[in-house]
Amino acid sequence: MKILGIESSCDDSSASVVENGRKVLSSVIKSQSTIHNLTGGVVPEVAAREHLSNMIPAIDEALKLANLSMKDIDAIAITQGPGLVSSLIVGTETANVISFVEDKLLIPVHHIHGHIYANFLEVEDEIRFPALILTVSGGHNELILMRDHFDFTLLGQSRDDAGGEAFDKVARILGLGYPGGPKISEASQKGNPDAFKFPKARLEKGSLDFSFSGLKTAVLNQFTEEVKRENISDEASVPEKLKNDIAASFQKAINEALSEKLMLALANYPDVKEVHLAGGVSANENLREMIRLQMPQNVVFRFPKSLEYCTDNASMIAAAGYFRFQKNPSEFKAKTNIVPSSDFGF
Repeated sequence: MKILGIESSCDDSSASVVENGRKVLSSVIKSQSTIHNLTGGVVPEVAAREHLSNMIPAIDEALKLANLSMKDIDAIAITQGPGLVSSLIVGTETANVISFVEDKLLIPVHHIHGHIYANFLEVEDEIRFPALILTVSGGHNELILMRDHFDFTLLGQSRDDAGGEAFDKVARILGLGYPGGPKISEASQKGNPDAFKFPKARLEKGSLDFSFSGLKTAVLNQFTEEVKRENISDEASVPEKLKNDIAASFQKAINEALSEKLMLALANYPDVKEVHLAGGVSANENLREMIRLQMPQNVVFRFPKSLEYCTDNASMIAAAGYFRFQKNPSEFKAKTNIVPSSDFGF
């Protein structure tokens, strides 16, 4: 089954063709990072306008790279939410029109389900359940127990700032640019992770929820204090060593918090056969290594095969759409009207 995936939940316009939920025939991502770097973050109206320009060319390119036409496509999988509503409208309306004109099945997909199924892309061995999944993206942190395809139990989630958002905000504080995840990771390689001691919110005993607003504030306060102590007058004069040390210390604190919650959940569910890391922050090498070192030998540890599948992409949406369709094929029809929702239930 060949599915055309369309993703527009935030600032990247993406289209992809995936066969049987695993084999990526093409993947196109039209990034807006250069534009949003000017403002240090995503401006929703700007993102939506860029989607209008990029979406149809991305779809055309994805079909061309797969050497297919729309008549070869069996269904369209589209991100319904959550995300920026103005961006989601562009993707869903594009999918709705194609579905009506080409008479193609339309499969709405939860954005986080997409990140979960990024770990199924280009994987040849069988993924065993139950699996424990840690998703870390710009808007969401979740710990999820996955007993089977589309059989999810939400164990924990972010109560305030998500991990990816914290990376972006700290990168902005330090003047490192956007997107924050890669910028923090790069700076951390040159910094001392023990230079500063930042707090980790553990919440109430046994909680599997996350909280990073306090960590973000602690970084801001520390940076402000250091700038005053060094009598630094402008951002351009901030020493690279200070930026690198704060970045490395922040990365250590947030990754320890993420991995500690994951290990606590794993201890609570000893029958788990696999642990999956998903979302934009799954690209972080330090987090991967921190988890890998704590992983029991009898548990398989997976993260996306390609860095491209860590960030928002249409391949993961097509994969999730395929497995959702397989779960209940009669649920999906052509010529339906998918309405975007930032409140799309998990």
